[in-house]
Order: sequence, then C-alpha cells, then structure tokens
Amino acid sequence: MNTLGEAISTARRAMGVTQEELAAAVGVTQAALSRYEKGVREPEEEVFRRLAAALGVTEAFLKDAGSVRGAMAVDAHMRKRATAKATTWRQLEARLNMYRMHVRHLMEEVSLRAQQQVPTFDPIDTAPEDAARMVRMQWRMPIGPVPSVTPWIEAAGCVVISEDFGTSRVDGLSQWVDDHPVMLINKSAPVDRLRLTIGHELGHLCLHSSEVTMTMEDDANRFAAEFLMPAEVIRPQLRNLTLGRLHDLKREWGTSMQALIERAYQLKVITSEKRTNLYKSLSNKGWRIREPLSDELMPEMPRLASSIGDAMATQGLTQEEIASIAGFSDPSKNTVFNAPARRLRAV
Repeated sequence: MNTLGEAISTARRAMGVTQEELAAAVGVTQAALSRYEKGVREPEEEVFRRLAAALGVTEAFLKDAGSVRGAMAVDAHMRKRATAKATTWRQLEARLNMYRMHVRHLMEEVSLRAQQQVPTFDPIDTAPEDAARMVRMQWRMPIGPVPSVTPWIEAAGCVVISEDFGTSRVDGLSQWVDDHPVMLINKSAPVDRLRLTIGHELGHLCLHSSEVTMTMEDDANRFAAEFLMPAEVIRPQLRNLTLGRLHDLKREWGTSMQALIERAYQLKVITSEKRTNLYKSLSNKGWRIREPLSDELMPEMPRLASSIGDAMATQGLTQEEIASIAGFSDPSKNTVFNAPARRLRAV
C-alpha cells in the first residue's frame, strides 16, 4: 500500500464508514476507491479534492500522510477487553493514527517546552516495576498516592486526548509520533479504571516504543500497578483487608477495589483464599460490575492538546488557520486543539 492509500484507508476507518459509503460521497465507484486504497491507482486531481473534503481533512494532510515513522497506519498499543469487537478497536486505532498525524502537523508550528520526558526502556533488560519506579523518580513524583496523573504525563510532552469511545470494551490506546507520544483515552470509563488505563498505556510507551514482546500486556499491567501503587508504600496498608478498608484505600489511591485486591495478592500480602473471599463479597453487593466511590475521585482532565491551539491563537492565528495547519478541512471538526488552557507552555 502506498502512502496515499494508507491515508485514505485510515481516515475512512476512523470515520467508521465503508468503502461503498465513501465512494458514494466522493462520486466514484467502490471498485475505484478500492484501487486508490490499495495503491493500484492514483485519483485524479478533482477526485482527490473531493476525497479530502469527504474525509474531513485538507489536501495537504492527505499528501503528507505516511511520513510518521515511515507509515501513517501503525499498530497501536491498546487496553481492551477480550470481548471487544475487532471492527470497534480497528476504528479507534485508525482514529489514534489520524490524531498522530494531526499532532505531527501541529508540531511543525509549535514547540513544546516539556518539564520532563517520557523515558523509554528495553523490556528485556528492565523489569516493568523498575521502569515505573524510575519514571516516578525522574519526574520527582510524590512517594505515595497521586490524585491526578494526567498533568504529570502531559508535563512530559505526552498529548492525551479524551473522547467517548461509544463502548466500554476499549479503554485506551497509545503510540509515538516522532519524538512525541500520543494517548487516546475513553472518557466514559469510571475514573478508577481510567487511571489504570493511563498507567497501562504509559507502560507501553515506556517499554514498547521499539521492542515487541510476548508479554506486552502483562508488562503494561505490572508497570501500571507499580506506577499507581508503589509496593514499598502500599504494602503495609494492604494487610487485614475488608470491604471497609478497601473503600478507604480506593479514596486514598484512586484505584478500584479490585485493583487493590490484585495488588495485595501480587505482593503476597493476602492468600489466594482471602482473595477469593473478597471477590465473593464484591459480587454479593454487585460491585464486580460497578464499584461505588468512583464518582468521588478527582477526574482526569487532559489539557495539553487544547493548550497547543491556545498558544497558536495567542500568536494571532484564527481557529480556521489553526484547523488548517492541523489538517482539518472543517474548523468545527477540530474539537481537540482549539480550546484555551495553560498547563504546559507551548511556543
């Protein structure tokens, strides 16, 4: 597949439309569109213009797509449940890839002065727990609980985008674009689960930027557990667990009661029998599906993406110009990079 074919196919899947639907919107046959996506044929200039308009991107965006690390469409690190439909997570993966390209276009105009950076590690040489401890140390994070983790990640230059995925079966995705990581998270998820998702995706970014291992998901889970619940601090608090104690710990650490049970079991603070009994207690109250207290936790509110648009606006650019630079043909579609916020200085 050529560069243009990747761009057309990815943009179409991100919109959730079929080849037949896009072909009808552009005014070509499905067979012709299929040839464009496969790279067998290049669209004529007028067809190319209509394609860009139908996909909601500028012509320059389509022409430049694919230059991100050699390809526009790359596999994303993803936290999803086993029951997630392939069509759903493939669409979300395409949306992440589109955002990667939009971010890349913006980075040609805006330089981020990040206070920290997202470090990368060799997963063969570095255990996930060690990587998580080193990240916390490098970022000078508090020893104990962190009420909100998104500001720390954004301060390291990671662009976090929060959207409603329309499903609860996919929680988050992440991937690098040049030297900047991009994370897409499901804002409809409970805060406690969302925090684990952010930690999980950060683990992927740190451990799997270039190396793919057979234990990627387990690595990311172990990283998230240590990043959000450092063993040396939380271990003494996990003894003599009860439902009441789990309530208190959830408020303090911002993670689910089930995650706390698993953490206690991983750290060998509770036995397998105790773990089973705690889960039975959760089930009896209907808390395995929906836990209490999640609404009391501090929400994770990404701000860096909007601060990029805000910085460009302070330079005198209009919303139409910002949208065009990012690659959106319609300014109303640029809902991520245009709201005012100032968390990380962008110049």
